[in-house]
Amino acid sequence: MTSATERGLAPVRVLLDNDAVVIAKQSQTTPAVTIHAACAAGTVFDPPELPGVAHFVSRTIDRGTLTRPAGAIAEELDGRGVSLTVTVNRHALSLVCTCLVEDLQAILALVADIVMHPAFPPDEVDTRRGEIVTLIRQDEDNPAVMASEGLLADLYGSTHGYGRRPRGTVTSVGAIDRAALERFHVERFAPASLSLVMVGDVEPDAAIAAAAAAWSLWRAPRPSVPRLDAVSSSPVRRLRVIPMMNKAQVDIAYGFTSIRRADPAYYAYWLMNNILGQYSLGGRLGDSIRERQGMAYYVFSALDANVIPGPLTIRAGVSPAHVEPAIASIDEELARLAADGPTDAEMAESTQYLVGSMPRNLETNTGIASFLQTVEFFGLGLDYDLRVPALLRGVSRDEVHEAARRTLVPSGATVVVAGPYAGHPA
Repeated sequence: MTSATERGLAPVRVLLDNDAVVIAKQSQTTPAVTIHAACAAGTVFDPPELPGVAHFVSRTIDRGTLTRPAGAIAEELDGRGVSLTVTVNRHALSLVCTCLVEDLQAILALVADIVMHPAFPPDEVDTRRGEIVTLIRQDEDNPAVMASEGLLADLYGSTHGYGRRPRGTVTSVGAIDRAALERFHVERFAPASLSLVMVGDVEPDAAIAAAAAAWSLWRAPRPSVPRLDAVSSSPVRRLRVIPMMNKAQVDIAYGFTSIRRADPAYYAYWLMNNILGQYSLGGRLGDSIRERQGMAYYVFSALDANVIPGPLTIRAGVSPAHVEPAIASIDEELARLAADGPTDAEMAESTQYLVGSMPRNLETNTGIASFLQTVEFFGLGLDYDLRVPALLRGVSRDEVHEAARRTLVPSGATVVVAGPYAGHPA
């Protein structure tokens, strides 16, 4: 007999007649269903001359439809005990909520109405514009945000889809009107750009039938796919300081461009990043800079292999006196990993950690839905959860060493320092 673990998630995927993708996974953990609807309408699709439109849409799309004012939407959600969250990242705008099984059809119809027919009421647009401007000004007063956004701008260029500020600027947001939001919606929202995932205590066939009833009549042209240029790593070291002298902490963002998610070397990079700055108390970086030397409030690394080579970033928060030694220690740890590679113990422990963390990430309906959206976006296959352990265990020490050697080159690092610091780090 095949166990549930051996079967894996085993979701059901169908393509509706209008090219919308629907994925359903039955999970009997709770008598509820999580709905995760994602459209290919992320910040990379912002008009170059008007950054911030996708984020603005994410703040206004649920504020009224052609037949439901904002108050009616809120009342319907509240009456069923549902909280709707709208988020946007580089490539997708997502609407996520959890409802009781008996409310699935009604909530699917409501989410479909929000996605298909947003009204962008003028008063709501004006209110949200003010809120976004406040958020941008808060970002500009936050060293961690300024360092992180500054690093991406320096790695990719401030006009590139990966380098632009996701919320735009005060000037661009001021120029975004209702017409700009409607134009973005018409250009980016369509059944062919939709992936709808449902996870919960409902049979897949019933969930798919409910989704079809809510979404199958939607008709809109297939969105274009703008070119997104890859950016190579810098051959020289680049340093930038953003003085913010009224702050208490300095934030360091240090990084490189890395690889595409579709690159076969991805799993070696995943392990390499875990060894460098994620495993246990922050990998080698955390052990050296925070634990042994006591120089950082936090330090970690993050790998964002994406549609194009995404960033590998190292983040640290330090006192002004520790900026130079912290950067020097990052250089040292990267150079050591690139020169010597990982130890056998690090390979075994990181592999075990990553393999073991997957079941924990799939303990909730929301976690499963998010995972399945990632699987669909990158075309990883419905059995991906079953294949990950072997993919990770199949990575050799030499492959991780090669990933480090190719990427962790301090002489080609881009470094941005933001906070109460006006020096010139080496």
